[in-house]
Amino acid sequence: MFFCYILECADGSYYVGVSDDPQRRVEEHNQGRGSNWTAARRPLKLIWTEEHPTLASARKRENQLKRWSHANKAKLIGVSHRPHSGRA
Repeated sequence: MFFCYILECADGSYYVGVSDDPQRRVEEHNQGRGSNWTAARRPLKLIWTEEHPTLASARKRENQLKRWSHANKAKLIGVSHRPHSGRA
């Protein structure tokens, strides 16, 4: 199982990524082993996840969300957000 996820960063931006374990990935971002984006913007919390059966489908969704505006991501999070339990 794979997840497309969104992190909220300290500057209010959103980071979109893919992982088989989003919580572990958040820890890696916070330890400076994430992307250059999160290294520069300090992720605050995991705010959205979506489960996918394959890495390919998770990457496809990631690429789609990366093209969305900040406002569209915020709308998605507002509509779909629920506390992270390890599964979307």
